[in-house]
Parts: sequence; C-alpha cells; structure tokens
Amino acid sequence: MPIDTSIKFVSINIAVVTISDTRNLNNDSSGDLLEERIINFGHKVFNRQIITDDVPLIKNTVLDWASNKLVDVIITTGGTGLTGRDSTPEAIKEIAEKTIDGFGELFRQISFEKIGTSAIQSRALGALIKGTYVFSIPGSTNACKDAWDNILKFQLDNRYRPCNFIEIMPRLQEK
Repeated sequence: MPIDTSIKFVSINIAVVTISDTRNLNNDSSGDLLEERIINFGHKVFNRQIITDDVPLIKNTVLDWASNKLVDVIITTGGTGLTGRDSTPEAIKEIAEKTIDGFGELFRQISFEKIGTSAIQSRALGALIKGTYVFSIPGSTNACKDAWDNILKFQLDNRYRPCNFIEIMPRLQEK
C-alpha cells in the first residue's frame, strides 16, 4: 500500500464515540485504543464520548458532530451487533446521505481472515453525514484494531495512493 512521502501529511480532526450500556472511561478499551492510534498517527481527537445504545441519542450525537465544521471524521465503536439493544447501524442509516458500502465489506473480509464465519455477525458500516465521514465499527478492541490498522489509517492519510478519503473531502457536499 503505497504512501507518497513527497506529499506533506495532513492532520484531521476525528471524534470518537463509544456506544455501550456498560462502558465508562475506566473500562473503554476500544475507545482508548482508537484515541491512541489516532493521536500516534498524527491526527487529532476532537472529542470523545461514551453514550448508551439509544437511537435518538446516537443520531443527535452524530448529527451534532457532523454539523461542526471542525470535525472531519466520526468513528463510532459498539452497538453494531445483532442483540436487542445494538442499534448503531439503524441510527446511522436513518441520518446518512450516502453509505460507503465498501467499508463494511472490507471490514468483514479482514475479520473473516481472523475469526472465520463469525465475521458475518458484524454490521460495521461507513457513511457520509453532512459531508462528514462516519465509520461505525464493533466494540471489541480487536475489531477497532482491525478497522484502524487495515483500513482507516490508509484511507485517512492524504499521502495514500492511488486514492484516499482525505483528498475528496472538499467535494463531499457538491450538488
């Protein structure tokens, strides 16, 4: 995966939200991992929150951040499973202008290589909301590691070739 080192790295602002009925700042290992990876890569964590698995709360939180011109990307972790309270995909789909289908497909392919057919239970997804990228990934630390290390760190690097999400950001709200 080629990085064009002749191009200057562009740092962006990323908001992280953990969606869980059981996590808090003391035990949010997935949120900790994402925050650490984002900062170590050279981006900024604009904000980090933990909210419950509640569709209106998820929608309001994501819409608030997507409305903030200082937020370039929102990463949610948690609430993507199949159990009764898992509602992140439903909330995101209700407010998405476009979905980034390849994100979920690629995430499940990477997961399949590690956990086999259990990857079918993941409902990871990518979307555009108000011109802001939103990536919703499972709440496990390994899932967050896989999503960041194998997909997001490349697509959120303006030097990645042949193309990346950063270089098209100025055109996301074209009509």
